[in-house]
Amino acid sequence: MKLRAGEPGWTVQADVIVIGSGVAGLTTALNLRAGGLSVLLVTKSHIDEGSTKWAQGGIAAALGPGDTPGQHKKDTLIAGAGLCDTDAVDVLVSEGPEAVRRLIARGAVFDKSETGEIALTREGGHLRNRILHAGGDATGAEVSRALLAAVQNDAGIEVIEHALAIDALLSETGSVCGVTLHVIGAGSRDGVGRALARAVVIATGGLGQVYSQTTNPSVSTGDGVALALRAGAAVADVEFIQFHPTVLWRDSSTGGQQPLISEAVRGEGALLLNHRGERFMVGKHPLAELAPRDIVAKEIFSQIKESGSQHVWLDATAIKDFRERFPTIYSSCKANGIDPTSQLIPVSPASHYASGGVLVDLNGQTTVPGLYACGETACTGAHGANRLASNSLLEGLVFGARISTHILAHLPDQSQPSANQGSDFLLSPTIELPLQLAMSQGAGVMRSENSLKETLSVLQQLSEYTTTEPSLEAWEASNLYLLATAIVQAALVRTESRGSHWRTDFPDTSDQWHKRIIQNLDRTGKWHSSTEEVK
Repeated sequence: MKLRAGEPGWTVQADVIVIGSGVAGLTTALNLRAGGLSVLLVTKSHIDEGSTKWAQGGIAAALGPGDTPGQHKKDTLIAGAGLCDTDAVDVLVSEGPEAVRRLIARGAVFDKSETGEIALTREGGHLRNRILHAGGDATGAEVSRALLAAVQNDAGIEVIEHALAIDALLSETGSVCGVTLHVIGAGSRDGVGRALARAVVIATGGLGQVYSQTTNPSVSTGDGVALALRAGAAVADVEFIQFHPTVLWRDSSTGGQQPLISEAVRGEGALLLNHRGERFMVGKHPLAELAPRDIVAKEIFSQIKESGSQHVWLDATAIKDFRERFPTIYSSCKANGIDPTSQLIPVSPASHYASGGVLVDLNGQTTVPGLYACGETACTGAHGANRLASNSLLEGLVFGARISTHILAHLPDQSQPSANQGSDFLLSPTIELPLQLAMSQGAGVMRSENSLKETLSVLQQLSEYTTTEPSLEAWEASNLYLLATAIVQAALVRTESRGSHWRTDFPDTSDQWHKRIIQNLDRTGKWHSSTEEVK
């Protein structure tokens, strides 16, 4: 199964193709180069336009005095609500500190305390101060800067910007041997071409644009997950969409990427208030405002529903050095007419992070030979039903290194694409907005059988709007359609509430659902679903 596109007009080749220029993709590319392989790095926009640079909070790692990987593991498992793969969590927390040290060795500079040590703070769900941050609230930008500097100084990494990876190329044996690309711009690589490689790594980030309001950048249309699905790879845990509880509320009609108010602000003492001026998180969880994100988002949603308002308030006026500690957030607030040092900040939940994705093993291998996935695109199982704050950048560092190690040890010979790549389809760009609105309304923070079936009905209607005209917008809309369908199908199957999946008709967590929902597409476009017990 593939997207409708023109015939490739050019060919390029490398040992490994890495799709995505966030922390996961850049880390993988650099480690592959350290092993002597040639790398083609493909990115959809400018190389620095991925989700990584928007990460405000930081990187979680057991580096502080008295902290241990075991304690980090405990907090991760609690946040994951019983669905974490313990082996994946062990890898994440035990290899995390060294992965951060390697990042520092590559030039990343983190904020220091008055004593000159790396400053560590807390975020929701963490019982210890273990969050490294840079520039106050610009950690992702610093991580991106350091890794990009290393990539751009390496002549063995060829970068193609403004390129959408359309589909994987499959050999006669069903292994991935490259991708088709569409490059926007002038020159010999304008339009559709093909890139051949001995292995392909998908690190395309999130899928937040499947919802009408998100913290994700506009490029986050889940292209990598959709590409993997069409190649026959399995996806898992896709029903677990994390909604960030505190996103700056501007206007109900304002769609797209919304300004994030990092939970590090709550870590520094900001309080959540309802429209009566009451701290509504007290008594709801022992950590109050620092409870795991799913719990905070759920309570905010309940307060909004009860009051009939569209937001609650975040009171950060007691943070004395707000402007210095959170310069990015301060600027966002001021740009929207709010002075956070003296005024309450209106906040509401928005889609933020996909805990699930392309199912991979501990080496980042998907269920399709030759295809790897890393970062938010992947489902390692480390996040379970709800990602612990600041484990995402860490996951990209840790599993990017593991993928490169595995590829270096198991790289096959180059194979050629089969002449038969399956049937094709393409949906009209006009379906994007109604799809996003339907997903936010029926498959967002709170779900039910009725709301999910209504959403699925809308998606089925939208699937009738096909087009014969390939375009970036049509490819993105088609990708969003596949992702939305997978999310709704899994959410319907999981008849319980757990982590970031909340069913109003099944409000309790069920022991019968200590399992993972796995989905895949066959070459005709038919969906298949199964479950497996979580280790």
